[in-house]
Amino acid sequence: MQSPRGIDGAMDMSGMDTVAKDAGAERTNATPHATAPETQPAASPRRRRLALDLTLLAIVGLVLIAAVGAGTAAIFREFYSPSAFVERYLGMLAQGRAADALAVAGVAVDSAELEAAGLPATASDALLRHDALATLTDIEIVSEEETAQGTTLVTARYHAGAFPGTTTFEVERAGWVGLAPTWQFATSPLAVMDLAVKGSMSFDVNGFVVDKRQVSPDGVDADPTAPLSLLVFSPGIYSVSVDTPISSTRGAAVLSDSPFVNVPVDIQAFATPQFVEVVQERVEQFLTECATQEVLQPTACPFGFVVQDRIVSPPTWSIAAQPTVSVVPEGAGWRIPPADAVAHIEVAIRSLFDGSVRDVADDVPFIVTGTIAILPDGTASISVSGPDPQ
Repeated sequence: MQSPRGIDGAMDMSGMDTVAKDAGAERTNATPHATAPETQPAASPRRRRLALDLTLLAIVGLVLIAAVGAGTAAIFREFYSPSAFVERYLGMLAQGRAADALAVAGVAVDSAELEAAGLPATASDALLRHDALATLTDIEIVSEEETAQGTTLVTARYHAGAFPGTTTFEVERAGWVGLAPTWQFATSPLAVMDLAVKGSMSFDVNGFVVDKRQVSPDGVDADPTAPLSLLVFSPGIYSVSVDTPISSTRGAAVLSDSPFVNVPVDIQAFATPQFVEVVQERVEQFLTECATQEVLQPTACPFGFVVQDRIVSPPTWSIAAQPTVSVVPEGAGWRIPPADAVAHIEVAIRSLFDGSVRDVADDVPFIVTGTIAILPDGTASISVSGPDPQ
């Protein structure tokens, strides 16, 4: 009776052992999951490397964005900024490209704009050409400043010929070409040279010959003494001189460095030595011809002789001392200042008192003056005169 229970007990133990083995197997199979956290430290370096790589990529991206931004800003300053606009205009003047500079937006003006600015509406554009431009070098933009009115003031330094100069230009937005802005001068950089040249109908500006009758609104009726209004580029150096057979000057250099203003210039030409020599010859010739008249008072001549008695025979004249002539400017023409001269007369005179005859040989001092007019064909008309003979 006990053996069956023992067998049953053994069987029960065997079953329990089987259960125990199964449980052990389950624990064995579960071990990898239970120990998984022990492998996490091995993954941390990979995550750190990934974070470092992402950080480096972000920095590179920021550097590229900054470089693109800096490049864009540099391109804007170089090609599309107000300073670049002014620098291109100055470069055209430096290269002698007068027509291109005149075509820049805001440069050319009409009579209404001139008049509104208080400048002569009839100002000539004769000097807005390559032949009248002087050298412009060492161009440098020194500042750019926005105004409350929305315009931009651009200041540039340069050398006009041998003269240093500084000019400030007013620039405003004109529009857009795609994403790029365009600009124009809010105030034209042109100026007006109000030029009076006395003593000559023609003159040179930087070697370019100008005739007053060609640029004056009065044409051939131009007043030789009236100032001429001439448009000029700013900045620019303009050397005005006279160099003709009749008159000349040492020249005057005028720096136009302020946009849209009036620049007065007054030039006085003086007679050339060659012209004075010609006048001297003409005066001597005139006086010599006067001396051929066998009368006491040669007609239209600056000398004569007065007697109270009668002459026996016609008098004989000669010029004992010719005057030393000088020529000075006077208005549109020239003047011969008073110059001393001496005529010599030989004449026989009969006395009304006793009828006696005496031979007279006297030196007759006189003064020569005169005026000289320059005719339209360029020739000189000389009129010699003097005080009334005594």
